[in-house]
Amino acid sequence: MFESAELGHKIDKVTYDMEVPKLREALLDAQMDLAKSSKFPVIILIGGLDGAGRGETVNLLNEWMDPRFIQTHGMGEPSDEELDRPMMWRFWRELPPKGRIGVFLGSWYTWPILNRVTGRTKAAELDQSMERAKRLEKMLTDEGALILKFWMHLSKNRQEKRLQLLEENPQTRWRVTDRDWKHFKLYDKFSVIHESVIRHTSTAEAPWTIVEGYDPHYRSLTVGKVILDAIRKRLDDADMKTVEIIAPPPLPSIDQLNILKTLDLTQKIDKKKFKTDLEKYQGKLALLTREAKFKNITVIAMFEGNDAAGKGGAIRRITGALDARWYNIIPVAAPTEEERAQPYLWRFWRHIPRRGRVTIFDRSWYGRVLVERVEGFCSKVDWMRAYSEINDFEAQLVRHNIVVVKFWLAISKEEQLERFNEREKIGFKRFKITEDDWRNRDKWDEYEHAVCDMVDRTSTEIAPWTLIEANDKNFARIKILKTLCKQIEAAMQKK
Repeated sequence: MFESAELGHKIDKVTYDMEVPKLREALLDAQMDLAKSSKFPVIILIGGLDGAGRGETVNLLNEWMDPRFIQTHGMGEPSDEELDRPMMWRFWRELPPKGRIGVFLGSWYTWPILNRVTGRTKAAELDQSMERAKRLEKMLTDEGALILKFWMHLSKNRQEKRLQLLEENPQTRWRVTDRDWKHFKLYDKFSVIHESVIRHTSTAEAPWTIVEGYDPHYRSLTVGKVILDAIRKRLDDADMKTVEIIAPPPLPSIDQLNILKTLDLTQKIDKKKFKTDLEKYQGKLALLTREAKFKNITVIAMFEGNDAAGKGGAIRRITGALDARWYNIIPVAAPTEEERAQPYLWRFWRHIPRRGRVTIFDRSWYGRVLVERVEGFCSKVDWMRAYSEINDFEAQLVRHNIVVVKFWLAISKEEQLERFNEREKIGFKRFKITEDDWRNRDKWDEYEHAVCDMVDRTSTEIAPWTLIEANDKNFARIKILKTLCKQIEAAMQKK
């Protein structure tokens, strides 16, 4: 696989000096056109061997391009803040918006490779990490991102020679560390793993470009021209069409029976029992979240449901038992301009809490397969692929010991009408009712179909849906508190 990157590629200085001005001008023009169009982001990954010119390449890109529209991220050892969250969080928060270029020196490949070479993980864990990387890149490219992956390679002899030359020069000696020589001794092991990683993750959407890194002129011109060609082709492809999905969307059950229709919405709880149970389960929640073991887990509680189903009231009963310093409520509405410039999951990744915290989402990432699907705010392709992307997102959360609790609050169509009318009559509730609520009600059957598909496709063993019969608000609130306490308690018992 690395044969062509060990041939001794070289560009003489005269040729390099002639090529660079034209290349720089063309790169700047492409960068300005990219910024002006704001059609897609460019994500550049720079990986490879120590001494192969990764840092010099990144520095050169920053020198050749306009710094206003390019940002470099040196992804070294993760900080305590980053270790408190799933590994991908640190990359998601640095993704460039549409029209910008993000350069990553170190990527989602770096630590899985190092962990495997040093024996901290087994081959199966590396394979799983690579699959997650491929799914991430597929999702990013489906969202429109242009991903360019460069692997800087050196033969074993050339790597040794390169490190020696750097070490002998007083101006570059600082670049060579004990870690570099330690890695050199593991060259053969690194090589086997590098080849496996590149072979499995060089996809049609995001292929690797392997560059021989010994000659800086060859290396710099190669990387610059690949970037220019890729950006220019994407910008000039005015006829890019959305890929039509072949598989048909899911159809309603032919006998009209679905999971929502099996719920017993007549369940109630009297005021006296509600008061007793509320005190009991709020007290239990308060004690659970103040235990020492709670510092080792994270809780994400997510609320979806029919309009006027009582999500806000249920959330208030939860927060009434929590220390205000350790929870956060994220109300989700239509995406902002900043959020529209990013992949749709970005605005949720950015709110993933640290350990020992609770984050409550009032509406969530499921908007893609609910309101965006029904209202036509995204294509069929987008919402059909979202099921697997959401499952993958939640799997990453759970893998990091995050307790994901998902509630769907269901009410009858008649109960919703009664609550809508009440909101219009009562002054301090009038803000809760909008024209959108009435319009959504007209599409009751379409939303019901979408909800049933959502539950069927995303109620997993690790992150199941809890369906809440919410015609009686007090019954719903107690069931939610009991469920939340049960799942937190179970997670703490595993620690």
